[in-house]
Amino acid sequence: MLDQQPYRYIGGKASIVLSLFILGAVLALIAELPYGGWIQIPVLSLVWWRLNPQTPNPLKKQFLQGLIFGIGYFVIGLWWLYISLHDVGGMNALLACMGVFLLSAYVAVYFSLATLVIPLFKQSRLFGLLLASSWVLAEFLRGYIFTGFPWMGFAETQFNGPFAPIAPFFGGLACTFLAVWASWEIYQVRKHVLASAILLSAVVSISQLAGLLTFTKPVGEPISVRLIQGNFEQSLIFKPEGILQQIAFYHDAITQSKAELIIAPETAFPWPENQLPANLLESLRSFSNSNDANLLFGVIGRESAPQNNREFSNRALGLSPSSPTYIYDKSHLVPFGEFIPPGFHWFVNAFSVPLSDFARGGMSQPNFTILRAHQDPIYAAITICYEDVFGSELASRIRNSRKPTNLLINLTNLAWFGDSQAPTQQLRLSQLRSLETGLPALRATNTGITAVLGPDGKVLKALPEFTQSTLSTQVQAYSGKTPYVIWGNLPILGISCLLLLWGLIRHRRF
Repeated sequence: MLDQQPYRYIGGKASIVLSLFILGAVLALIAELPYGGWIQIPVLSLVWWRLNPQTPNPLKKQFLQGLIFGIGYFVIGLWWLYISLHDVGGMNALLACMGVFLLSAYVAVYFSLATLVIPLFKQSRLFGLLLASSWVLAEFLRGYIFTGFPWMGFAETQFNGPFAPIAPFFGGLACTFLAVWASWEIYQVRKHVLASAILLSAVVSISQLAGLLTFTKPVGEPISVRLIQGNFEQSLIFKPEGILQQIAFYHDAITQSKAELIIAPETAFPWPENQLPANLLESLRSFSNSNDANLLFGVIGRESAPQNNREFSNRALGLSPSSPTYIYDKSHLVPFGEFIPPGFHWFVNAFSVPLSDFARGGMSQPNFTILRAHQDPIYAAITICYEDVFGSELASRIRNSRKPTNLLINLTNLAWFGDSQAPTQQLRLSQLRSLETGLPALRATNTGITAVLGPDGKVLKALPEFTQSTLSTQVQAYSGKTPYVIWGNLPILGISCLLLLWGLIRHRRF
């Protein structure tokens, strides 16, 4: 009779790989649920069980298993990129699938590296702190290397989880730290039932009580606001008639009624500003001056001194009564969408739509000044689309700004990604930014989700997706700085590095 042992071994390996991929996919799906941040933690503990930390793997095997888990997570979480590559961009379906898979595999590497502490360190009662520290450092690097891509981390899911109130103190990375640590404690609960239950309850309770502390306060009277959602398909801006239709709509929508602040989304006017229809900007400025209205809208900027042959920028223009034009150029650009990494022009050439290689704006651009009759000005920090993924950069801008920051404004166009979970994912990121900074936020988007967020990140008002509409409301500005704005990621990164150093010393000693 043939020996069945090799077949059992192969079957066992296949079941581990499949289960890790499925667990990653399930974690990504859970992120979209109302209480996803709570549910993700016990599901993540199943990952530690499947990686079997009691019999540590060789580093190579551990890396590959962690990679499979990460690929399952990101393929589901980022599948909507296929829409921009294939449906909008016209890329070959196979090449588009490959693009999504390769990006997912790349960002999964950071998850995989974080799990390497399992075989590297001897496990003890405090091992969960080392795993959480490793995860924090991996996530920090994911948001930094090659300009960073920290989308779909555990931090934004924690906005709907137990550790969200920690964000104003130590930021999203601290939420990630506690989520990973808590999942390890749940995994260990079979060994230390009482101790783990008490410890988990205490940390969750302290985190929830931390939410009672506030660091910002209302300033001045509420401001009247109109947010415009045009709901134009992305393909329209590649046709002259579509461009003219969009320009006419946003001009008319901006000037149709009064408000102290009127905002249109990213590239509302999808054409270089110096080539826009005659008298368009003059008409908007006249409306601003005659109605005491502050206007903010997206255009394609034209650089007077091109950077490295990059002539255009993704720009927000602000018009305030009897004031010079405000200019904000997007600083953190999207790879392939807004700048082309060296050696990848062949990939971009596979699109059937024109893509730009934009110039970057500076990291220390001033806030937008919102003027009000008989009241002090309000100062708003502007971000364009993808930039609200980077919490530490926004905190740094607020911390170093010469003027106070009372409000966050994000201009976005997610029409590239169709009817997918991309808008809700970005909404959670914006909610986390408000929570970290203690400031309300206004989101003006083309297809959704256009919304007003409170200083605690909660949605106060929102428009339905894929509708052409206007959101009119009043918003209260806030003043002050949270500990996270003051300290940034330094505390949680320092704690994580010290814990890993302690773990290394302890490992060598014993």
